[in-house]
Amino acid sequence: MCVRLAQAADRPVVERLWLMFCHDLSEFRGVMPNADGTFRSDRLHTAFTDADWAPYLVTSTERPVGFAFVRGLTGPTRVLNSFFVARGARRAGIGLRAAQEVLARHPGVWEVAFQDANVAAVHFWRRVAAKAAGPVWTEERRPLPGRPELPPDVWISFAVPKRAR
Repeated sequence: MCVRLAQAADRPVVERLWLMFCHDLSEFRGVMPNADGTFRSDRLHTAFTDADWAPYLVTSTERPVGFAFVRGLTGPTRVLNSFFVARGARRAGIGLRAAQEVLARHPGVWEVAFQDANVAAVHFWRRVAAKAAGPVWTEERRPLPGRPELPPDVWISFAVPKRAR
């Protein structure tokens, strides 16, 4: 498994993975595709164009299996804005290793959001937080701005120490 900063040439691959990610989340957010079969992609665009963001591509045996978008690189708190691993690569440890690698590249305070109804994500992100910060992490529910009809997101916060060199 390899996690690397995605380049402009990787964008078409990440765009296709993005469609799978949005499809998975549509179950929990009630979002339908646009008329052309795509989903809203402003976060994808921002990840590749904003200096405060970093897009990562995850590969396994040289095949793309996921991505991670980090925002808040210049601020006090980094946010793992979007994280995806293709279904065929799940339950093999790839997601946990990828998340740990992305977190380690940006030591400091982190926040990650997910939905309570996404049971696999609940277990996954609690495990990531425990691996990254031991017992020192918090969890809270925050309403989605402009979407009062949806349940609040769960936000996990923790700190990732700098690795010794």
